Amino acid sequence: MVETSRLLISPLNREQLSLYLQANDLFEKSMGLACNNRIVVPAVQDMVTKFTIPRMAHATADNYLFYTFWIVVEKSSRLIVAELGFKGVPTGNGEIEIGYGTMPAHQGKGFMTEAVGGMLGWGRNRPDVTCIVAETDETNAASIRVLLKNHFIQYTRKGNMLWWKYKFEDYSGLIPT
Repeated sequence: MVETSRLLISPLNREQLSLYLQANDLFEKSMGLACNNRIVVPAVQDMVTKFTIPRMAHATADNYLFYTFWIVVEKSSRLIVAELGFKGVPTGNGEIEIGYGTMPAHQGKGFMTEAVGGMLGWGRNRPDVTCIVAETDETNAASIRVLLKNHFIQYTRKGNMLWWKYKFEDYSGLIPT
C-alpha cells in the first residue's frame, strides 16, 4: 500500500480484482469502503478479463504489482476516486509504463496528481525500477497537467500521442508532488 496526505493506494490481488469488476458495490462492501454505485465500462472489463487476470495468474508474488489495478481511496470519505496501474514488469533497463484514470465525479480535485506522485515514491524504492513512462493524447489536458506537476518530461511524440518520462536518477533529491 502507498499512502499520501489524502489517499490510500492499494494493489488488488486476483480475487479482489475479480470482485472489483463485478461493480454493484460488492467490492466496496467487502473492503469496508463507501458505496457509490461504481460501474466498470465494458471495454475495461473485457481488457482486464482477457489480459490482466491471465497475466496475474502467471505472475510471481511480487511482480503481480505490475499487472493489477491499484485503487485510489480518499481517506476522509473512504470512496474510490481513481484507478491506476502498470503495463507490465520493468524492462531490462528498469522502465515501467503507468496508466491511470480518475472517476468522473472526482476529476479536477488533484487526486490523480497526488496518486501519481505517490507511485513515483513507490517506484523510487524499488531496485528493479529506474524510470516511469506514460502515454497521453495531445488533447488530454488533464492528464498532461498530472504529468507536468509530477515533473515528467515529454521525450517523444507518435502521431497524436505524447510520451513522457520520469527518470529517478534525474530527480534524486526531488520529492514527488
